[in-house]
Amino acid sequence: MKIVAVCACTAGIAHTYMAQEAIEQECAKRGIECKVETQGGMGIDNEIEQDEVDEADVAILAVAVGIEMEERFDEKRDAGRLLEVDPSVAIKKTPDLIEEAVALAG
Repeated sequence: MKIVAVCACTAGIAHTYMAQEAIEQECAKRGIECKVETQGGMGIDNEIEQDEVDEADVAILAVAVGIEMEERFDEKRDAGRLLEVDPSVAIKKTPDLIEEAVALAG
């Protein structure tokens, strides 16, 4: 299974990177391949390419602000394979979030 995620908070500092770390650690525990892009105070890091979005089973947008290039996820949204949550959910309820992503992947 493969998950891609984008994390972005209003300040673009702490919660962005805390959400990234939480998602990466939970996926690693479960043996799930993941790539997490951050859009924060330092710009875009670990940018997810369109082919990576297309190959992923599920996409997660853990964002509290508008993000750049959100259209990359339109097909996942249309297919019902996109989870959109506040970064705090990715930080505080990571196991539940990843469980929901696994369920969406079928």
